[in-house]
Amino acid sequence: MIDFIAENAVVRWSLLLLLFAATALIAYFLAQDVTARQLARRRLLEGATDIGKSTQARGSLRTDRVESAWLRLVNSIEKSGLSLVDTKDEVLTKRLAAAGYTAIYAPRVYTLLRLGLIIGLPLLVILAVVLTGSTPSILKLYIMLVAAAAFGLYAPSLFVKARADRRQRDLINGFPDALDLLLICVEAGLGLESAFARVGMEMTSSHPRLAEQFGAVVLELRAGRSHEDALRRMAERSGSDEIRSFATLMIQSRNLGSSISQTLRVYAAEMREKRRLRAEERAHRLPVLISIPLVACMLPTMIGVLMLPAAIRIIRSVVPVLHGGG
Repeated sequence: MIDFIAENAVVRWSLLLLLFAATALIAYFLAQDVTARQLARRRLLEGATDIGKSTQARGSLRTDRVESAWLRLVNSIEKSGLSLVDTKDEVLTKRLAAAGYTAIYAPRVYTLLRLGLIIGLPLLVILAVVLTGSTPSILKLYIMLVAAAAFGLYAPSLFVKARADRRQRDLINGFPDALDLLLICVEAGLGLESAFARVGMEMTSSHPRLAEQFGAVVLELRAGRSHEDALRRMAERSGSDEIRSFATLMIQSRNLGSSISQTLRVYAAEMREKRRLRAEERAHRLPVLISIPLVACMLPTMIGVLMLPAAIRIIRSVVPVLHGGG
């Protein structure tokens, strides 16, 4: 296979183009992540210094996101007659929001990527079969095409789920620190909006995803939303039970007139205890996980070392007897 790739120029250039496309996609997503972090920090800094000037520079919440290449692509495809609206658009929107894709056109891009993979991967399989010159049977080719199409169908969903789980894990791990900072700000006399802005600015480098959530709350509060709506929207965007419980506690504290600082102190202690329990649970799982490579790698070697001398002695004793008997 390697010799064929080295000799065939078409296959070699195809592999190079695929490698270049993968590298370009990775670089693009990394650049998008860095840009989002810088934008969140800039919003918080501008909001803390000059509200009116920053609002005038950013425009409004509706025109905050510029029209991107993805949006132009899905618009052009839908204008040609192909609808990219999923029947479960609300459920899909929540799943994508939990993974960090909060754009309005994110469900349509997701549907477009799934369609592209379902059609493109079987075509790549056929192209590979043609270029390699192999002649698989009809059943084998059918199984390969079905497997490629199934991978294209489920790969985006698995990617979104994995990204949502990783994002929720980052939010949960950084949330106790954010609660401690919120408690300090509230006890120092800051209001809830100013406390969210200050904590979000301080946590931009350590926990950028959590800082982005706090920045969105600050922007919504300054745009005229109530504290209750802003906190509930933050809980929906995060998709985390801990943040949802925090939003409920804050809303109840404001409605009932109880002390917000006391609520933050109790909930921060509870969150720190949960984080400690999660760390202990992972530590207790390590011996079980380590035993798998130990049994798979070291046990055969140990058996070989222990049994080899006995096997050599048996061979030396039995083989002459067998030859003598023959």
